[in-house]
Amino acid sequence: MKVVLAPNSFKGSLDAVGVAAAMKRGILTVAADVVVVEAPMADGGEGTVTAVTRATGGTMRSVWVTGPLGKPVQAYYGITDGGRTAVMEMAAAAGLPLVPDDLRDPLVTTTRGVGEMIVDAARQGIRRIVIGIGGSATNDGGAGMAQALGATLLDADGRPLGPGGEELSRLAHVSLDSMLPEVRGLEVQVACDVDNPLYGPRGASAVYGPQKGATPHKVEILDKALRRFAEVIERDLGMDVAAVPGAGAAGGLGAGLMIFLGARLVSGTELVSDVVRLAGMVKGAALVITGEGKMDRQTLMGKVPQGVARIARSYGVPVIAIVGSYTGPLEDIHAAGIDAVFTALPGPVSLQQAMGRAAENIEAATAEAFRLFCTAAEGKRGMVE
Repeated sequence: MKVVLAPNSFKGSLDAVGVAAAMKRGILTVAADVVVVEAPMADGGEGTVTAVTRATGGTMRSVWVTGPLGKPVQAYYGITDGGRTAVMEMAAAAGLPLVPDDLRDPLVTTTRGVGEMIVDAARQGIRRIVIGIGGSATNDGGAGMAQALGATLLDADGRPLGPGGEELSRLAHVSLDSMLPEVRGLEVQVACDVDNPLYGPRGASAVYGPQKGATPHKVEILDKALRRFAEVIERDLGMDVAAVPGAGAAGGLGAGLMIFLGARLVSGTELVSDVVRLAGMVKGAALVITGEGKMDRQTLMGKVPQGVARIARSYGVPVIAIVGSYTGPLEDIHAAGIDAVFTALPGPVSLQQAMGRAAENIEAATAEAFRLFCTAAEGKRGMVE
C-alpha cells in the first residue's frame, strides 16, 4: 500500500516538512510495511522554498543581499531540477519579519534584495525562477528589484530613484536597455493567490499598506505613487499591467515581475504541485493525507488541501485532512474532494499547549485516522469475499 503525505505547514508551530514527518510516524505505528511518500507542500508563502527543495531533492543556497531597510541580510533560496530552477520567497530578502515593528514604513522599504537574489541565481546558470511573493514589507512596485536587475528608473532631473515606495511619485523615465544580460530571457513564474490590482481601493497600498506600517496619509501617498509608476511604464514601455489580477501583490511586486522579467502569475498551490510533481506521486496511491493548521472557507480558495484533493480526485484516490482546527460547513470541504477531516487536538487545550505539542498531536491523529481507513478497507474486502 502506498500513502502520500502532502500537508501544508501548521503556521507558528511546525513547517510542512515537520508535519509530513509526524504523519509518517503515525502511519508506521499502525502498519510498518506501508510505502510512505512524503511531499510537504506550500502555496507560495512561508515555507515554500523548504517544502519544494526538500520534495525535489534540491540544495539550499544562501546569499547576502540588501534588506528592506537597506542593510545587508542573509537570504536563501533553493536550487532544484538539476540546477536549472531556483525556488525563492521574496520574504527572504524583503519580508515583514526583517523589519522591527517600530521601523515599518513602506514609504522607504525596498525590494532591491529580491533582484539581487535573482541576479545571483542567474549567475549560477539558472534559467527558471519560481518565486512566492507573500509576506512583503514593501510597496515599491518592484522598483528596487528592477534597479538591481539593471533597469533604469530616473526622476525628471535624470537621477536614479532612491529606495522606497514614495520615490515612485518622482518617476519620470523607465528603460530596460541597461538590464543585465544574465537576467534576460529568464522564465519566471510567480506563486500568487491574490487578485488585487496595482492601485485603487483594492490596490496594493489600500489593502496591504496598513499592515506594513502605513498610516492613512501614507496609504494615499503610496497609492498615487503606484499610479504614477503605472503611467510611466505604459508610456515608456507600452505595458499596461495595472489592472491585471495580482499586480498589487507584495506591494506591487507582482506588477514589477511582469514588467521587468515577463513573469507569469499563477496559483501558488498549483505551481508548487507542478514543481514537486505531486500528480506522479499520487498516481497509484491508496490514500492521500493532507492538512493545515486552520481549515476554513479560505481553504476552498486555492489553499493546499483543496489543490491536493483536486489532484487526488483526478486519480480516484481518497483524501484525509489532519488539521489543527476547522470551521465552516464540512459539506463544502467534502464537495472539494476531501473525504474526511480529523482534528489533531486531543481535547480542550490552550493555543500555546496545542502549538507546543503539534508534532505529537499530528502523529497521534494520523495514526487514528489511518487505523480507521485500514479497518474500513478490510471491511470492504470482507463484504466482497
